[in-house]
Amino acid sequence: MASIVLKDLVKDYGKVEVLHHVAGQFEDGEFIVIVGPSGCGKSTLLRMIAGLETVSGGEIYIGDKMVNKLEPADRDIAMVFQNYALYPHMSVRQNMAYGLKLRKLPKEEINKRVEEAAEILEIKDYLDRKPRQLSGGQRQRVAMGRAIVRDPQVFLFDEPLSNLDAKLRVQMRLEIRKLQRRLGVTSIYVTHDQVEAMTLGDRLMVLNGGYVEQFGTPIELYDRPASVFVAGFIGSPAMNFMKAKINSGKIKLPNGTILNSNTQLSADITLGIRPEHVVADAKGALELEVEMFEQLGANTLVHGKLKDSDEPFVASMPGHVSEEPGTLMKFSIAPEALHMFDAKTGKRLEP
Repeated sequence: MASIVLKDLVKDYGKVEVLHHVAGQFEDGEFIVIVGPSGCGKSTLLRMIAGLETVSGGEIYIGDKMVNKLEPADRDIAMVFQNYALYPHMSVRQNMAYGLKLRKLPKEEINKRVEEAAEILEIKDYLDRKPRQLSGGQRQRVAMGRAIVRDPQVFLFDEPLSNLDAKLRVQMRLEIRKLQRRLGVTSIYVTHDQVEAMTLGDRLMVLNGGYVEQFGTPIELYDRPASVFVAGFIGSPAMNFMKAKINSGKIKLPNGTILNSNTQLSADITLGIRPEHVVADAKGALELEVEMFEQLGANTLVHGKLKDSDEPFVASMPGHVSEEPGTLMKFSIAPEALHMFDAKTGKRLEP
């Protein structure tokens, strides 16, 4: 097992810089998720760690060794891709054993590793089948098994669940997390799915346009997002945002509503309110003109606009709600649940 250190990493293609001075330390045995929208540079960063992309600037350490110049085969990593990359003419057993044969391990050792990995992944009954005879989830298990048998220092996952249906994705991400904990191997997982990131990662690195917006635990990112981008990306449904002014602890919304805060700041701000943090309250200051409801079973999403404004707003309420569109609903929110960001920079303002 090994820790990973990224020092001031830069990646450019000619004059176009796509990763900007990325830095971070991933501890031995930690599960790190790199998350962000399409095109933000997360797969490029993973490929640089794997040795599949050259490093334009900065340093990558695996353990105590700088690996910038090492070939992928010499980095002691194993990678699981989105498309499985299985050999269709080989059986599951042969697919899992192929990398070990190339390394010229003894046949007995290869068989032992394949059997152990198949036991862990519950695919022993499929070892003599070809990939075409397997479901998507079973193929993904085979791809993971091929990585496990190598007994690497680091696992790298590049959006491995993107080709699976929603139900199977939920099942497989739980299996990946349990597997990683059982093996204790340092793992880096790339995804654009923030729910997947929140459920899998010990810590999340949020990328935006090639920059690290925030690096911390899922709860840190949810409770104290460092920027408007992180606040809007982490959490489902997404945070509500609106321009506002704060003066000596009083926040004035665009429609004139006044909210109390726990800060004495005076500034133009972007105010963030999570839908799940508002509470239905007949005396609440937030008045919402309801446009539609989303009944999700355990909870209901109330979509509408703040009274006397065009500001869209979503509230999440437990249970079932049955009101007519056009109804006015009132909500309250605790001051500590308000998120304030600088109106110009989008960075978090602390109380």
